[in-house]
Amino acid sequence: MAILEEVVTPFITLTADEVRGLVKMGGKSEQFCRQTLVVLDQNQDSLPPSLKLEEVRRDLAAFDAIRPRLLRLLEVLAKMQDTQTALGSDVLMASLEGYALMKMFGKGEGLEALRQAMAVRRPTKAAKVVAAV
Repeated sequence: MAILEEVVTPFITLTADEVRGLVKMGGKSEQFCRQTLVVLDQNQDSLPPSLKLEEVRRDLAAFDAIRPRLLRLLEVLAKMQDTQTALGSDVLMASLEGYALMKMFGKGEGLEALRQAMAVRRPTKAAKVVAAV
C-alpha cells in the first residue's frame, strides 16, 4: 500500500464541488478531443499563444497512461469489495445461527440486547433476518 500511495503522490485530489464544476470527457467527447487535436496540430500557425497545445498533448498522454492502470486497480478493488462482502455475510450468518442456537438453549439473554440494537439500526432488514432465525 505504501508503494501505491507513493506512486499517486503527484496526483491531485478534487472536492465534490470541484468535480461537479468540471467539464468531463466521456467516450464521445474523447473522440472529439482527439480529432480536434489532430486538426490543431496541423494548423499550429493559426493558434493563439493562449492555447498551449503542448500542454494539452501532455495531458492527453497522461490520461492515456493512467487509464489501463486505473482499470486494473478498479478490478482489484472490486475483488476486495466482493471478498469483504462475502466475509461479512459469512460472519453475519454464523452470528445469526449462533444466536438462534443460544436462544433455543435458553442462553440468549446477553444477546437479546444486541438483537434489539440491530433491529433499531436496520428495522426492516434486521426484523426479517431475526424472524427467519
